[in-house]
Amino acid sequence: MNFHSDSPSSLRHCKPFWRFWLARLLLTGGFQIMGVAIGWQVYSLTGSTLDLGLVGLLQFLPRILLVLVTGTVADRYPRHIIVACSMAVQALAALLLLLGSAGIGLAVTRELIFVLSVLIGTCRAFDMPTMQSLLPNIVPPALLPSAVAASASANEVATIVAPALGGLLFAIGAPFTYGLDALMFVTGVVMVLGLKLPRHVSDGRRVTLDSLLAGVRFIRSRPDIFGAISLDLFAVLLGGATALLPVFAADILHTGPWGLGLLRAAPAVGALAMSAWLLRNPVERKVGRTMFAAVAVFGLATIGFGLSSHFGLSLLALVVLGASDIISVVIRGTFVQLETPDEMRGRVNAVNSLFIGASNQLGEFESGVTATLLGTVPAVVAGGAGTLLVVMLWMRWFPSLAQRDHMQEPRHG
Repeated sequence: MNFHSDSPSSLRHCKPFWRFWLARLLLTGGFQIMGVAIGWQVYSLTGSTLDLGLVGLLQFLPRILLVLVTGTVADRYPRHIIVACSMAVQALAALLLLLGSAGIGLAVTRELIFVLSVLIGTCRAFDMPTMQSLLPNIVPPALLPSAVAASASANEVATIVAPALGGLLFAIGAPFTYGLDALMFVTGVVMVLGLKLPRHVSDGRRVTLDSLLAGVRFIRSRPDIFGAISLDLFAVLLGGATALLPVFAADILHTGPWGLGLLRAAPAVGALAMSAWLLRNPVERKVGRTMFAAVAVFGLATIGFGLSSHFGLSLLALVVLGASDIISVVIRGTFVQLETPDEMRGRVNAVNSLFIGASNQLGEFESGVTATLLGTVPAVVAGGAGTLLVVMLWMRWFPSLAQRDHMQEPRHG
């Protein structure tokens, strides 16, 4: 997208961005509320923790199976239309659950929830990389670091507020929860369709296996991009402690359900506060060192949380963990977007989204396995130490990333 001299010099005056921000807030918030409602409903129906795990697995599998397709679609067709269609389908899913919960139409059964989980996961497989690819088309490059930070804040606000709101409404009645969900998705459709974007022109070439794999090849050909994406994958895979929070709340910190709620919210609170700071103070120099330092702090905070037996210190460690994580997220998200040609962003962001999802989902599985083998506290401490080891190895294996000074390095020749 070509930005002219009359482009806004401040993110505050960039109206298309704030329309995008609200759309992302509604998209993420709707997904979070849907997750709370579906999880509670399937557990009420079956009483099976395995079914809870299956819901998550069914939502994640489409992201793996469709990773090459979703990126190609995002690069070949108008991206705001793809996001709008995804949100419209999720609104229909919420409406179907609303009617079923109210005793109208199909009854809400375990099987229906599983089918809708696959459908929702398919929608997320398309809308996540596409939404990320939209951002550079909305703001000029100079504002992209602030825009990525502000966009991340929408995600954190939704993560903090939406689950609590969904749980409150579900206590009143499931139809109220699904009704709010449908309304949020429909409003998001209106926001996305109202974005003023350049006319999309497809290159008209046939889709081949070669074109589907272009995003993977591009990432492998750019050491900085490959290093940053894989750093996040392995750091979060090893350092993720969130799956074990119920154990800490019950057996180590002795706080009960209310404490678990605070522990779950703490990383998002730290991330939101840091996003607000980065919005006003974007990282412009020594971005490689800053990113590696942030991931190292993430590992140290994980170790601190694992060793803490005091509730206040544990909350503080999780706040620091969330704040440090968002620094690396913003830096990686910004320079990957700037270094990727627009016609490749969908495929690159699809692979990136898969890595992020894999690190979170597999990280929870890894935490459960190591906790079973080593014990809860040793598992978390070992995970944090593993993150520090990854930082040291990646600084050695990707020296250009560690020495990277600017978000977008000048090209020579």
